[in-house]
Amino acid sequence: MVTQTKVHLHTLVLLLFVVHLSQPVCVDIPSETNAVVGKPMKLTCIYCLKRDELKSKTWVNWYFKPYEEENDIPPEKTHIYKFDIDSPVDLDGPYKGRLRWDGTQDLQDLSISIINVTFNDSGVFECNVIREFVFDSFNPSVSITKEIKLTVKEEALGDSAAIYSEIMMYLLLVFLTCWLLVEMVYCYRKISKSDEQAQDTA
Repeated sequence: MVTQTKVHLHTLVLLLFVVHLSQPVCVDIPSETNAVVGKPMKLTCIYCLKRDELKSKTWVNWYFKPYEEENDIPPEKTHIYKFDIDSPVDLDGPYKGRLRWDGTQDLQDLSISIINVTFNDSGVFECNVIREFVFDSFNPSVSITKEIKLTVKEEALGDSAAIYSEIMMYLLLVFLTCWLLVEMVYCYRKISKSDEQAQDTA
């Protein structure tokens, strides 16, 4: 009887826990997927299931896998960064010293940033979050995994497009200005001719 009552109590607490977490507290923003060589890039990972009034522990693991090329061996996933309960940890490997923690203190934003993007950063970044909630009798946990498919481009491509658009805009302005001047001269001559005809008639 005691065991059955305990099971019912756990079930009730779990239901209240789920209902409590279902209330909106933050906005899940998708990450940007286009990066520029030589610039910093934030890899956004939002996980809204947290309440300040609930005790919890959070683990975050970031992984990276390059894009698979044709007729090539499938690339392996590399563990590049982690947040272990209280603090971020910069792991040894290809991203050592190139990443920084860019999350919030309440651990709803669990993002990281690449300090200096290179072409080798093109690939799939994976954010894995485990959140364990601490109750007196049991500790339920929830987890999510988010993927960010990052594409790295040269800044020069964007600059060329911007310069081309700017040149076209200036050419259009020059053309419109010349057209307006021609129209003004034409109207002035037409008015002058009409005045001369009026004077001759008089």
